[in-house]
Amino acid sequence: MTTAQLLWGVLFGSIGFGYFLYGKKQRAIVPFLCGLVLMVIPYFIPNAVLLALTGAAITAVPYFVRF
Repeated sequence: MTTAQLLWGVLFGSIGFGYFLYGKKQRAIVPFLCGLVLMVIPYFIPNAVLLALTGAAITAVPYFVRF
């Protein structure tokens, strides 16, 4: 694990935790699921650039998808 992966993982994990709490409190499924995914993906993506791109895309999903 490189320093870049660690920092991206902490960043997206904290954003995911915020989405998770918001989705749980508001009973909104999209931020809840995006939060779970953002907290888990740093464990499965070994490339820092791919992690940054994937995390940015998942972070933007609740803005564009609303139920």
